[in-house]
Amino acid sequence: MRPALVLLAAAAAVRLLVAAFVPLVPDEAYYWEWSRHLAAGYFDHPPVIAWLIRAGTVILGATPIGVRAGPIATGFLGSLAAAALANRLGGPRGAWRLAILLSVVPLAGAGLILATPDAPLLACSAVMLWAIDHALGAASAPAEAVPPADPAPHAQGPVIGWWIAAGAALGCGASSKYTVVLIPAAVLVAFAISPELRAELRRPGPYIACGVAACVFFPVVAWNARHDWVSFRFQLHHGLGPVTGLAFVRELGLAGGQAGLVSPVLFVLAVGAAAHAVSRPRMPRRFVLAVVAVFVWAFFAVSAIRRPVEANWPAIAVLPALVLLATWMPGARRAKWERIGVAIGGGMVLAIYVMALSPVPLLPARADPLVRAFGWDELARAVAADRGYDSGSASKVWLAADRYQDAAELAFNLPGHPTVFSLNLAGRPNQYDLWPTARDSMRRGDRLTAILDDVPDPPPPVARLSPHFSRVVRGALVELHRDGHVVARRRLWHFLDLATPL
Repeated sequence: MRPALVLLAAAAAVRLLVAAFVPLVPDEAYYWEWSRHLAAGYFDHPPVIAWLIRAGTVILGATPIGVRAGPIATGFLGSLAAAALANRLGGPRGAWRLAILLSVVPLAGAGLILATPDAPLLACSAVMLWAIDHALGAASAPAEAVPPADPAPHAQGPVIGWWIAAGAALGCGASSKYTVVLIPAAVLVAFAISPELRAELRRPGPYIACGVAACVFFPVVAWNARHDWVSFRFQLHHGLGPVTGLAFVRELGLAGGQAGLVSPVLFVLAVGAAAHAVSRPRMPRRFVLAVVAVFVWAFFAVSAIRRPVEANWPAIAVLPALVLLATWMPGARRAKWERIGVAIGGGMVLAIYVMALSPVPLLPARADPLVRAFGWDELARAVAADRGYDSGSASKVWLAADRYQDAAELAFNLPGHPTVFSLNLAGRPNQYDLWPTARDSMRRGDRLTAILDDVPDPPPPVARLSPHFSRVVRGALVELHRDGHVVARRRLWHFLDLATPL
């Protein structure tokens, strides 16, 4: 398995190198803001991503690599767990093939660079499936012999201990992103279907795992209880809200998103590997992985009937499907297509790296997926240098944007990382609503500089805020660039001398 470990370590090192040179995208800056207010929960997601970012920035500072170091390290540990699982099912050759796949699929090659909840989610999912496979190993070993390349039987640890490990991974996964609960639901379905696994429902292991997971997850539940269940309610509304658009278009978008995460050829092969394994319930360890993949994909396919499904939501289905593909002994034709898929996936990841690091934009701004990461340092310098609001008064000057993404990017890029409010007058509710707001903090006579979209007429926040201040000054226009190309524009507005409470 050593070659697989070396390849996975090299891939993680490349991600870390790229991470050092690419500015934060707005969502990453938003999660960095969370890390400055550590808690057991947040409006949008559970807290693990904030704690990982805090760990990285304590060591490496508030820099892009500091923000991303913790999630990248977590993703690397998850890839090791997935390789260990592939090694159990397919020997060193399976681990090597999986290491190649994880190095070339955009989900890992590019997605694990970003500081998002998906990194700890995928890592916890991999550890959980690895631990479950250990717990099931003794019962399934006769039906699923180790390939000739690795004829020695794997030592089995205490079954209850492996279930406890699976429960701890589930609890940490649920504290990363709520969708991880689809995995135990799928495992339950697999246990109910497979005759070889049905006996597990009469054993204490799975129930002990659920109890451990509940204990690990309890702080998140307690935080939600203290905040009117805001995070749970937001995610339920996010996934089960009103029907929008055409179902057919949404299903195509879901399929296209999955092909983009895995690469088109490898996605088809991974689906084929899952379908092959799910049709063989008497090979229980592989069957469990297949049911997890199929169940998660089916869940989001049904969800797409009502609402758009973002490409990363079903990502936890990709991991077991890739393990199945890596440990499925291919025929000559499948092996050829797998090599083609690896080449395409590697080309996609390389193209993403080139686009991210290129000194000139390679795509028009509208088509550039990384364009939102650029120009914030320019905006921060303009805000720091602007004195349009300064008339010699000793009153306090506050900063604000209308969207949480803008507020987070400004706070990250401004010297000293000051407080920047998100007004949320035109955007959706978010974590800034749970922290002290401009209304809570500003006092009579204070001033506010708001960084808003540049539009021909004064934007709605200006009309909402103006009655509370003695005077409003239209400030400088700031262009945000990526390597000389304008990607966005913002206008500074100065609200002078608060007269009535916001």
